[in-house]
Amino acid sequence: MSLRRVLASPSWAEHVRLLAGAAGLDRPLATVQATLDASHEPVPDELVVVVRPVAGIDWQIDALLRRCADAGATAVLLPGTEPLAASRLLADRLAVPLLTTGASPLDLVVAARLLLAAPELARADLLLATHRALGDRPRPPEDVVAVLRRLLRSPVAVLDDRGAPLAGELAEAGRVRLGEPVPQRIDLDDGVLLAHPVLLQRPALWLTVELRGTEAARADVVPPALAVAAGVLQRWLLANRLELERDARSRTALLGDLLRLDSEPGADLRRRVADAGWRLGGWHVGLHIGVPAAVDTVARTQEVVRALRAEDVEAVVVEHGDGWTGWVTFDQEPTAERVRSLASRLQAAHRALRLGAHMGVGRPHPRPDGLAATVAEASDASRLAATRPETGHFLHVDQLGMAQLLLEWTRTDTFEPAARALVAPLKDAPGDLVRTLASYLDAESSIAETATVLGVHRNTVAARIARIEQLLGVDLSRPDERLALHLASRAVILSGP
Repeated sequence: MSLRRVLASPSWAEHVRLLAGAAGLDRPLATVQATLDASHEPVPDELVVVVRPVAGIDWQIDALLRRCADAGATAVLLPGTEPLAASRLLADRLAVPLLTTGASPLDLVVAARLLLAAPELARADLLLATHRALGDRPRPPEDVVAVLRRLLRSPVAVLDDRGAPLAGELAEAGRVRLGEPVPQRIDLDDGVLLAHPVLLQRPALWLTVELRGTEAARADVVPPALAVAAGVLQRWLLANRLELERDARSRTALLGDLLRLDSEPGADLRRRVADAGWRLGGWHVGLHIGVPAAVDTVARTQEVVRALRAEDVEAVVVEHGDGWTGWVTFDQEPTAERVRSLASRLQAAHRALRLGAHMGVGRPHPRPDGLAATVAEASDASRLAATRPETGHFLHVDQLGMAQLLLEWTRTDTFEPAARALVAPLKDAPGDLVRTLASYLDAESSIAETATVLGVHRNTVAARIARIEQLLGVDLSRPDERLALHLASRAVILSGP
């Protein structure tokens, strides 16, 4: 065991101060010897604890430091003594740690000998202290961080599955390997970073601590305590998840009832809306955020709300369909300028989400029936935004015009099978020809713009277009064939595989 490890133990860390000789903190330590004065003859790997003060006779301290260096002893601990600067300089030159304490030296001797005799006791003590401090009930991340920070005397943080802090702060949080759902020990320049996953089906959170300086010597003691704290967080996650899912089902059911309205809402529905804090009066601007199927919409709802609030958008947000449906309510009919400003802020929030999302925004509509109308427009815009990388996968209905009407037509039961049949020869051909065709027609037959959208060379686009015309037996310079293929390719892309 090293001296650094003993200094990191709670009983020593609170009462012992290093005066000089920091270069020798990693010296091995085998025995701890108490002596009445500085005349002791040290032995190798021994920590010499002087019980009586030796102030005013610094030459004895200097002599003891030299004997320790010659014998290969580990360090010297003095009780309540501040030796002269010359003695501290000597300790630095000999790399013999010189320590001082205001506590009982004999108590420190007992604690150090126990640690040497049974080092696993330190692990057990920390484990027991963590159990007692956290208890058996679920505790939120903020509580867990506060308890561990006090017990470990080190920075502690809870990270989400993307490595962003939920509670606490770490300087080196980015070093955690999020793709490896196992406890991790990462060596830092001046310490150790420990990370423990909090698992549900996959790592949902990471509990992390940075041990620096003498605390780094406890890196073998801390992991069991992190495992206990991770279990507490796991219970909190499960309880919180049940509550989130219950609230999400309630919100989704209420939104469904509103969107199915074909007359004025009844008293019961109005009461449920009021209980939810929603408004039916005024003018509503709908929004819809679609995300890939792998995104956990229930768990991410608060993240969406925070992103909107960061852009000063107070919106109702409900888990709905392939993502979230929401709306902003105005007391009076908003001006065109206010709507454009809202759309700009929604686009900024969409960029901040980074969930692979696509967002659509509807027009202002009044009253409850207007809520259904603007939400439907936002959903249409979102579906189109999913295929528009050139707009950042964001569309406002005011930007759509005729495209929205054509989208409604392409959703009909008669058009979609016809569209699939029309582009069927392209499906199995290499080069993603259906998307190439749609992008080419979106770009008004600009090969350069199509190449930019698809991220390929313009010669590749030209070769693909020639191949498309050959497979379909069409001439893309003819307006009627262009229109039919444009609608067909869009319908096939939007409907998925």
